[in-house]
Amino acid sequence: MNETVICVVGNVATAPVYRDLASGPSARFRLAVTARYWDREKNVWTDGHTNFFTVWANRQLAVNAAASLSVGEPVMVQGRLKVRTDVRDGQNWTSADIDAVAIGHDLSRGTSVFRRAGRAETTTPPDRPEPNWETPPVTSDSTEQRADAELAVT
Repeated sequence: MNETVICVVGNVATAPVYRDLASGPSARFRLAVTARYWDREKNVWTDGHTNFFTVWANRQLAVNAAASLSVGEPVMVQGRLKVRTDVRDGQNWTSADIDAVAIGHDLSRGTSVFRRAGRAETTTPPDRPEPNWETPPVTSDSTEQRADAELAVT
């Protein structure tokens, strides 16, 4: 499969919007990524162009992102880049979306505390009991019984 997988470092630009859909949880937010460069003439760091991406998260990643992210926080997002073009009201629009695989805080700019998400416990027993995988010890009687059983089956 030819997909463009990228890793982007930027700031959360909008509050995550969380939805419970028929296909499972989904969340989206906008990510602002600004290039910085060293201006030799002024001898200072200067902000370049800002790119905005819509980040989409699904399933457990959506739940965790909605609970963990706030506007302005520095994050790293890894996922599949999807560039779409659209015509709205006679104008051409281009949007860059990222289907996120992983999202995390950028620890080069601050600290974070990790809390493992709780898993839902299953209360129903499995449909079938686990088979007994233990092999009985081999004795001369059991060898004869196994040979008799094989003859009976054939």
